[in-house]
Amino acid sequence: MSEDTQEDLSADDWASALAEQETAAAPADGMDDWAAALAEQEVADKAAASHAPAAPPKAQIFPNFAAETVAPATNNLDLILDIPVHLTVELGRTKIAIRNLLQLAQGSVVELDGLAGEPMDVLVNGCLIAQGEVVVVNDKFGIRLTDIISPAERLHRINR
Repeated sequence: MSEDTQEDLSADDWASALAEQETAAAPADGMDDWAAALAEQEVADKAAASHAPAAPPKAQIFPNFAAETVAPATNNLDLILDIPVHLTVELGRTKIAIRNLLQLAQGSVVELDGLAGEPMDVLVNGCLIAQGEVVVVNDKFGIRLTDIISPAERLHRINR
């Protein structure tokens, strides 16, 4: 038994530990070295357990977010305001064979499926978010939004 363990034991514990150690050290009744070592280990474990300080409480691995107050939505929105997205205004679409595509030249007209005066689709990163009509502002094209797609409708369109 180590000196540190001996100092921590009371007189009664010391006497019983010493008696057990002597019994374990002298292999009587055919006890081999292995059994003696196991008995010595048990004595050391008992002595350490009786004088060991209480285990500290386990630290939380993940913070408890439920206990914290929720920050206003504007603070959370500030985190994403500078993320760039691709805004696309779609005039119309068509399907064309490669043969016809190769025959296109300057001045060729491609017929689209959108009707004249029909609202155009406004897409953000490929997802439809609104519809609008073309306007001209300072010799540049723009779009005036006439209908905003609701989040429920956007999810419905994605699932199709």
